[in-house]
Amino acid sequence: MIRLVINADDLGLHPRIDEGIFAAHTDGVVTSATVLATGPTAAEAIRRAGQTKLGLGLHLCLTTHLTPAASARDVRWLAPGGRFRRNWAELSAAWLGRLIPAEEIVTEFRAQVRRAQELGAHLDHLDTHQHLHLLPGMTSIVEVLAAELGLPMRWPSERPTAHWLIHPKSAVKSALLGALSRVKQPRGVKRVRAVGVFESGRLTEKRLLRLIRDLRDGDNEIVTHPGLEPGVVPQDPGWSYEWEQELAAVLSPRVRDAIAGRGIELVNYAQLT
Repeated sequence: MIRLVINADDLGLHPRIDEGIFAAHTDGVVTSATVLATGPTAAEAIRRAGQTKLGLGLHLCLTTHLTPAASARDVRWLAPGGRFRRNWAELSAAWLGRLIPAEEIVTEFRAQVRRAQELGAHLDHLDTHQHLHLLPGMTSIVEVLAAELGLPMRWPSERPTAHWLIHPKSAVKSALLGALSRVKQPRGVKRVRAVGVFESGRLTEKRLLRLIRDLRDGDNEIVTHPGLEPGVVPQDPGWSYEWEQELAAVLSPRVRDAIAGRGIELVNYAQLT
């Protein structure tokens, strides 16, 4: 038996991205989203998620130049100048270089949980923006929080394939994340196997059909990034995904037929637990 969550990341970052995510849920196969609690549109996104019965997790974030949920004086090394670092590479270098105290990460993640709950979110799982919870030393921080909240978490689990060679930079990052995921032992928290990390930002109907075809028995998540083209994302002007291409993929009737053809049960995280 295969149970499948199709999750849309980055809810609450931009109104155009949010519109695409809600369309992907209402008219497509997306069953879940993860919200950036400090995103500019988080409050409205959480309100709409409750109205549409969209499953909602928390996209714990330490990058993308967002402002922290915690007081700036409590996270001054994590968010120098009152904003997070730009991307995965910058944050990873600072974290692995021991420039960021672990207690600041704990403080910020707890503040993001509180922010989401105060905005009305009924959270059903945790993941991290840019999969930072797989970094050495970060996994235990997130798993302790997940255990306290009684929530499952996304666990990227992909192995390199031949088609990864067309995007070498993404292949290196995805292979690294996959390797990290395999060496970390669980700490009593439900980990849900997730695929689609390599395709982040460029998922097509063809690639989504391939992911569905290759799903294994048990509980799975496919990571997606649907949206309407936002133009410039103010927090990170250099960031560009194929949001509308991904939206078209999750709206495709062929994708829905493929899911039905394999007898896959579409669920959200609350239904997994």
